[in-house]
Amino acid sequence: MNTLKIQNQAGIAFSINRYQRNDNAITRTLEKLSGADKLTRAADNASGLSISETMRGQIRGLATAQLNMQDGLSVLETTDAGLQHVSSVLQRIRELAVQTSTDTVSDSDRGTVQEELDQLLQSIDDTAEKMEFNTQTILGDVRPLYIHVGANSGQTLRIDTVNVSTASLGIAIAKLSNREEAENLIAKVDTAKSIISSHVTNTGADYEVLTQHKDNVSNIEASLLKSESLIRDPDMAYEMVEFVKQGIRQKGDEMLIKHTNQNVNDVLSLFS
Repeated sequence: MNTLKIQNQAGIAFSINRYQRNDNAITRTLEKLSGADKLTRAADNASGLSISETMRGQIRGLATAQLNMQDGLSVLETTDAGLQHVSSVLQRIRELAVQTSTDTVSDSDRGTVQEELDQLLQSIDDTAEKMEFNTQTILGDVRPLYIHVGANSGQTLRIDTVNVSTASLGIAIAKLSNREEAENLIAKVDTAKSIISSHVTNTGADYEVLTQHKDNVSNIEASLLKSESLIRDPDMAYEMVEFVKQGIRQKGDEMLIKHTNQNVNDVLSLFS
């Protein structure tokens, strides 16, 4: 007795298996296209993912370091503004000292000038005591400020606060009651102005160094971003082509399975 075998299971199984593989490939491609990241899982590129994560840590550290440096620059800008104010006040004090360094000034005039002098001295002390950055005084004492300027430990730059109080400048007790006191104050103010000038120079130098370092860090961050992008960012044109190819293959497998099933049904209908 002859038997009739319809050989369709192997072909269907092969097509279904290929269809499933292609469906998984489409899913991965869609993940890359939708998330703009070709490393969606370690299996995509284990070593690349590890390198990329290290780069991302460095990139984020460098971005934060730039914020730190911007704060440092703001401190220096505030310091410079305070020093410029004190310098202008000292200039006015010197004018008063020169004005009263002659015997043609009356005692009444000296008293009026002394009142202005006292106010100017108080203005300097107020600047020293009250000028702050983030609640910290920056002109009332001398102390180091360490700015973290890199992504890793130990990468710091030091800037120093300054003291511009009248005591530190040597003019805390200033009198203009006679010509000798006025002459003496001129010399003291000249010394004080030299101190302020030195502070201004140092502040400017620190500002320049910090600015250059910030620019360098910005360039390093940009380079790392580019390198990290080459590892993680998908080639959108390539992925789109792959997506179209996968779609065509998937449609082909669907048609093959449908056609095979239809042939089987046609053969079986002969026996009905």
